[in-house]
Amino acid sequence: MTDYIIQDEWKIIENKFDPSVHQISESLFSLGNGRMGQRGNFEESYSGKSLQGNYIAGVYYPDKTRVGWWKNGYPEYFAKVLNAANWMGLSIQIDGVELDLAKMEVSEYYRALDMQEGNLVRKCIANFPDGKSLEINSIRFYSIADDEAAAYRFSIKALNFSGKISMASFIDGDIKNEDSNYDEKFWDEVAKQQNGNTSLLTIRTKKTAFDVCTATSIKTYLDDKQLKINANTIEKEKWIGQSFELDIQEGNTFSFEKIAVNLSSENYAKKELFEQATERIATVSAKGFDQLLSEQAAAWKNKWENSDIIIEGDVAAQQAIRFNIFQLNQTYTGEDARLNIGPKGFTGEKYGGTTYWDTEAYCLPFYLSTAEENVSRNLLVYRHNHLQKAIENAAKLGFKDGAALYPMVTINGEECHNEWEITFEEIHRNAAIAFAVYRYINYTGDKAYLKEYGLDVLIGIARFWAQRVNWSEQRNLYVMLGVTGPNEYENNINNNWYTSSMAIWCLEYTLTALESVKNMDAARYQEILDNTQFRFEEETEKWQHIIENMYLPEDKEKGIFLQQDNYLDKEQILVKDLPASDRPLNQKWSWDRILRSCYIKQADVLQGFYFLEDKFDLETLRRNFDFYEPRTVHESSLSPCVHSILAAKLGDEKRAYEFYLRTSRLDLDNYNNDTDDGLHITSMAGTWMSVVEGFGGMRVRNGALEFQPFLPENWQSFSFQIGFRNSLIKVSVNKENTSVLLLSGPSLKLKIWNETKSLTNAEIVNWALPVLEK
Repeated sequence: MTDYIIQDEWKIIENKFDPSVHQISESLFSLGNGRMGQRGNFEESYSGKSLQGNYIAGVYYPDKTRVGWWKNGYPEYFAKVLNAANWMGLSIQIDGVELDLAKMEVSEYYRALDMQEGNLVRKCIANFPDGKSLEINSIRFYSIADDEAAAYRFSIKALNFSGKISMASFIDGDIKNEDSNYDEKFWDEVAKQQNGNTSLLTIRTKKTAFDVCTATSIKTYLDDKQLKINANTIEKEKWIGQSFELDIQEGNTFSFEKIAVNLSSENYAKKELFEQATERIATVSAKGFDQLLSEQAAAWKNKWENSDIIIEGDVAAQQAIRFNIFQLNQTYTGEDARLNIGPKGFTGEKYGGTTYWDTEAYCLPFYLSTAEENVSRNLLVYRHNHLQKAIENAAKLGFKDGAALYPMVTINGEECHNEWEITFEEIHRNAAIAFAVYRYINYTGDKAYLKEYGLDVLIGIARFWAQRVNWSEQRNLYVMLGVTGPNEYENNINNNWYTSSMAIWCLEYTLTALESVKNMDAARYQEILDNTQFRFEEETEKWQHIIENMYLPEDKEKGIFLQQDNYLDKEQILVKDLPASDRPLNQKWSWDRILRSCYIKQADVLQGFYFLEDKFDLETLRRNFDFYEPRTVHESSLSPCVHSILAAKLGDEKRAYEFYLRTSRLDLDNYNNDTDDGLHITSMAGTWMSVVEGFGGMRVRNGALEFQPFLPENWQSFSFQIGFRNSLIKVSVNKENTSVLLLSGPSLKLKIWNETKSLTNAEIVNWALPVLEK
């Protein structure tokens, strides 16, 4: 755990320059706008330990899988989210000495991510070895008002000297991914040009042939007076820029503004890309830095009006939830159905791919409640568009007749994960996708989605489960062998309770969906049956037999469901009895030792209770929660939020709050010692769930909203907004009551605890807050 971020309700602040945590800060200070993004690298040159990262959504490279052995069906490549051209390139020398904070004393350091207005500022004093001191001020943003544009302003003030500034501004396309398997560089140069203060560079990915054109425009000022500088063009392979010199006097401030656009061949014809980039940079730079900055603040104000959560009385909790919401909003906007939510977003390169089961299991609820309906719909359409690839993926593993296995990791629908125990065995991802279809329709009431996109996906998934189980003569039941559940600290086990339970649910829901579409649109129903070559009686009879005869491991004496058949054979040493020096296990123990232990990386049985909660009573949940939670090390970012929500359901305020802090400040406080390689974007949606579904107790049942809120002891109040079926409501919880205000949209009925009331526009309705049993 690394705790150095200053607590503030609207800002992420560091007030000391510490090279040992610099890469953590680079992750924390990342910026993006859904179309592109960047780690929090310095604008100027920095020779210390750093991960220079710039990323363009949808652009990837199929890096050759690197293993010493091969298995049939194994993915041939691991898709990289590519490190793209560094548009910020800035080199500054003072009297021939490079400005490089890694090589000089830094004093009065301040850096802050302003989440309210969407910008990153820095102020510090750099002291050169020869005694010269200068003050640096910078501000940077990625525009969400114009998602192809980004900009920064960088200024230096000569505090105690007069001298010569030598400066180079450039676009550097000669970059590589830190995780490149063979240290390969993935880009080739296509074209470049320097025209006055405008630079353009087009580079193309090898193999996938994506073109990205980066264009920049610069302006320079001395004490707020714009300068006309005769610059020299500098060209190298995959590199274009310009350099100039000027004299600076003690007390002078030299300022430099750089505006950039990034355009990709995903959105423009390649032959027009260079011309389009030239026009776009001219249009954007004509606005000027200050107008772009003002537009950014206005756009973020609108974002926060729809998605903010306000917590009074707990600055650490308030800062954390806003940080999570901020990162979610700048990672995915839902405007392009071809894009999805990568686990690192625009903050790092680890994991690769852009789509995991995290999207459906964790991110969908956030976007359902805080964005227009088409945003969450596009997340599901993305999977529908990859259905044929999912069928092909299943076929590679021996499945047939239209069975679909969605990939664990993908960019284009093909599996590209390169760990066999996950690639082949972590098949529960199929269930998350099916559950997302149910969750979307249940929340929005958009039943038409089922006949348009949902049913054929469900049929493919159900066919997979029907083939993945086998009949056990010994048990006289169906079993599910050789799987890995969400808890990746158990590989290749039999009868994972969560996976088998969700398989049953998928089969049940697909049968219901078939009947629903038949009643809704008989012609479309028949069209789907024909297109999928569905053998109705044969297949549905098989599904029903599996539903009624699936083996689910449990220990009736303890009253718990078992992670898998042999879980209780393991030595049952609780997490509290582990030496602190052994944590995190994945960085301290051998993999063999982890697999033989009872320790759980993330919620597994409890994940099933989260999805299927209405199937179980509170006492069953309590027994399983009290058994598994002490054995869970939460070394997956996806784990604490589920525990927080379930603890809240049980009325366990202490543990619900403890897990909320862990999930919300996971990256801010570097809980798992891995923030340096990027943020855990998808788990941030779980933080939102911890407040809204946990402390707020929000559920959708029978087409209506329900809440069972309670107030954590550390908080004076909290409030959040929910968009639901064309209505927008604000829910506020304090020590006395819960109040709900209908902000817009049609009136609706709302159930809080056991009392249902009607909401009409602009009227605050109150419910008394009951006292929870401890």
